[in-house]
Amino acid sequence: MAVKLLIDSTNYLSPEDIERYGMRQVSLYINDGDRHDRELDLDLHDFYERLADTKEIPTSAQPSHGSIIKEMSEIIEAGDEVLGMTISSEMSGTYDSFCMAAEQLKERYPDAVIEIVDTGSNCLQEGFAVLSAAEVADAGGTMQECIDAANATIARTRFVFAPHTLEYLERGGRIGTAAALLGSVLKLIPILSVEEGAVVTPNKVRSYPKALQALLDALKTDMEKAGGLKRVAVHTIADSEHGEKFARELVEPLVGHPVDVVPIGPVIGAHVGPAVGVVYETIDPLR
Repeated sequence: MAVKLLIDSTNYLSPEDIERYGMRQVSLYINDGDRHDRELDLDLHDFYERLADTKEIPTSAQPSHGSIIKEMSEIIEAGDEVLGMTISSEMSGTYDSFCMAAEQLKERYPDAVIEIVDTGSNCLQEGFAVLSAAEVADAGGTMQECIDAANATIARTRFVFAPHTLEYLERGGRIGTAAALLGSVLKLIPILSVEEGAVVTPNKVRSYPKALQALLDALKTDMEKAGGLKRVAVHTIADSEHGEKFARELVEPLVGHPVDVVPIGPVIGAHVGPAVGVVYETIDPLR
């Protein structure tokens, strides 16, 4: 009996990592006008082109109940234990859907072992926790060892990012109209992060170069106070040009090795708009 991971689509791990560790995945959905698409099926370039031209922000929806039940059932019927790992429960109903499916399946399979972890974030901050659990599972670790590894990583990670505009956050209801208008008038760029499962704004600056420097400063500060880095990546939303430049000219000289630039998918990107961010895991806990 082994621990097998069931993950959602908002961690934006590479297909290679998912395949390497034998993870199963269910997709969140994007509702865009008359379209109802799995996030995993969308072409990012086409989606973000449409997003730039539309007045209506697409909405997102959690994975289908049937898809979660199917994947969990197949793991159980193969004789393995299920470790579900999801986007923050403050951001999506996906965690609750995983828990509901687990309770139903425990009635059908009384001896089944199913545990669900709320990673408290999204994107690769979620993904790094998944990777830590997957590495332990791959080495033959117990369910509790996998959960402990995920929780330890959650305590060592941070995701900071800077959207080019507050428009998408305002249109999607993530910030108020007054805050968005004030930011527009003052030409402020918010520096966003995720704390206790929700998006927070620890800082605002007056230009995008200053925003990228603020991201770098956060990374540098955390590296110095938390024993260095275990993992780091640059995230982009419809802005590969700034993302590549940020990674190559600022982040890589600081960390001393190549850094992946990873695009963020539609479920998160639709609510933020064009942006660049950095996500990292330190050696020692940050909280």
